[in-house]
Amino acid sequence: MNKLSLFSAALFLTTLAHAEPAKVRLWPEGAPGAKGDTDKDQPFINVWPAAKEKANGAAFVVCPGGGYGGLAADHEGVQVAKWFNGLGVSAFVLHYRLGTSGYHFPTQLIDVQRAIRHVRANAKQYGIDPNRIGIIGFSAGGHLTSMAATMFDEKPESMTNDAVDQVSARPDVAAPTYPVISMIQDFGHKGSRKNLLGSNDDDQMAKHVSTETRVTANTPPIFIFHTDEDAVVPAENPVSLYLACRKHKVPAELHIYQPGPHGVGLYLGDPVLGTWSGHLRDWLRNQGFLKPVKRTAINGKLTINGTPVSWGSVIFTPEDPAAPVACARVMRGSFKLDEKTGPIVGKVKLTVSYSAADVPGLDSADGTVTTKEQKPGAGEWSLEIGENAKNLELMITR
Repeated sequence: MNKLSLFSAALFLTTLAHAEPAKVRLWPEGAPGAKGDTDKDQPFINVWPAAKEKANGAAFVVCPGGGYGGLAADHEGVQVAKWFNGLGVSAFVLHYRLGTSGYHFPTQLIDVQRAIRHVRANAKQYGIDPNRIGIIGFSAGGHLTSMAATMFDEKPESMTNDAVDQVSARPDVAAPTYPVISMIQDFGHKGSRKNLLGSNDDDQMAKHVSTETRVTANTPPIFIFHTDEDAVVPAENPVSLYLACRKHKVPAELHIYQPGPHGVGLYLGDPVLGTWSGHLRDWLRNQGFLKPVKRTAINGKLTINGTPVSWGSVIFTPEDPAAPVACARVMRGSFKLDEKTGPIVGKVKLTVSYSAADVPGLDSADGTVTTKEQKPGAGEWSLEIGENAKNLELMITR
């Protein structure tokens, strides 16, 4: 066993043995460019492993915000890590170096890349899947998250070149949350730009770190949450990132809530705003991030009393609540899903919805009918989907 593995195995066992998270320096022998040996000079992660009975092998690096001048390490760090643990996801809260401590770009990029590489290099010891490592960040931490997602292949001259640095720094999914994105537009956050760039602050460098300009087809899937009322980091920031993802055909989902100030964190006590994390959970589920599964393409037909339905939907829900749900739109009696969006291979429950107009004399309050509304025993159908399932014919008799 090499030195890296010995260190990591000991760390993992220590983490499991204590309620408090383990604190792990990303460079045990000293970070590149460090001005001292204190926590503000030596970036580290706090390790929050998912409980063994819940762990699903996924992991997230968490980047608290603070305008690159501080870290909101509780409500944008610890609380988020515990929320991920509730999903069975291990979390690693990153304490990166700050502009107010004299550290400027590319230091923050080096730190976040190292965090992802460290987690991936030690995946076996942490009990995680190296192909299911995500990153989430808030405000300026959201900007750092977007840099990790769009600049993962950038190698600053000041980075180290040890065994960990040979591992990929590309996150598998990214969730910039009420993020600073642009450093060149009027809607950017001037304080974050100043702290990030320091004396290197010029328009060319600002454009370099404006992540709406850095999206490519290799950018991982993106989930974004923001609020319209955010007066500190305007919603134009996430919109610019989302549109860049659209341009490059990167899978992306954007949620902008109307109410809510900047820096809300999870906000779980709010019955409306607090629902955003549920959307993130569902998105991760349907990305296949919470449960690695095999999906299959499928073609199907849906008829009622022998006649093709005009429009409707067929939903394939796995028994495992972490596995992705597939939903097919039915038009003129036919539906089709490719292998990226199709049902998982295995046992699923089918729920079918269709237009009430397809059944003469049938009354429906909203014009639709779902099989869940039928008599007991007909609400959901169980079906075993095989790897070579290609065609599915559903026939409803009313």
